[in-house]
Amino acid sequence: MDKFFHAIFFACGMLSVVFVVGITAYLIASGMPAIFEIGPIDFLLGQIWIPGKGQLGILPFIITSLYGTLGALLVSLPLGICTAVFLSKYAGCRSGYIIRSAVELLAGIPSVVYGLVGMIVLVPAIQSAFGLSSGATLLAAIVVLAVMILPYIVNVSATALDAVPKEYEEGLLALGATRTETYFKVSMRAARSGIATAIIQGVGRAVGEAMAIIMVAGNVANMPELLGSVRFLTTAIVSEMSYASWGSLHREALFSIGLVLFVLIVLVNMLLNVITRRKED
Repeated sequence: MDKFFHAIFFACGMLSVVFVVGITAYLIASGMPAIFEIGPIDFLLGQIWIPGKGQLGILPFIITSLYGTLGALLVSLPLGICTAVFLSKYAGCRSGYIIRSAVELLAGIPSVVYGLVGMIVLVPAIQSAFGLSSGATLLAAIVVLAVMILPYIVNVSATALDAVPKEYEEGLLALGATRTETYFKVSMRAARSGIATAIIQGVGRAVGEAMAIIMVAGNVANMPELLGSVRFLTTAIVSEMSYASWGSLHREALFSIGLVLFVLIVLVNMLLNVITRRKED
């Protein structure tokens, strides 16, 4: 019986590997031809995206995606970690239940709802506050992304903090440290691998989000400005895949954007894992 279940679990694990390998192979096979035809330098470093004229540079999309993800992390990471510390170490049963329920509700809201609320409430507010012709800007996208990735950071970080052995905290408290010093210097240090996982999940959600962003960012292929309309890698694919003709260089370039997006997410995950392992060593 043990061998039977071992075989089932092994098959499930290998199936996940097969999925990853299959997706990787498909993206490489679909995306590399356009990159070679356009030229890696022109494609990755070109600043003009006009498919009708054969100008297919995606540098504005890459930089915008990086800026948007970094901005969302700068907003949501401190808020998310502080919320996780409160839920794990300070909150009572009633307040903890209410806040955890609210965080879980945020995680379950569809992305199109975030985009709709952002388009109706946030975009007009930014337009009015800064006197812009349109409030659909990179700033609006950053705010929406920050709210969307917040529940992932809170839930995973709180779970990691809950798993820290009480002996670690009690030892430092016995030496005269305050609760705040104990939680931030010991508990968070012991839970850093879980917090890094939370960051990875947040980055993956932010980089891969399309529907909410296309509704609040303006979807214009410009070099990124905080108060300017922009286009992300994901929104470039979503907005143009429907009318890009089959077999055209334009459609192949959209698959290439998907490959670049995939590589970007992998590199960010590898970087965070390396940083976490170095700190543990």
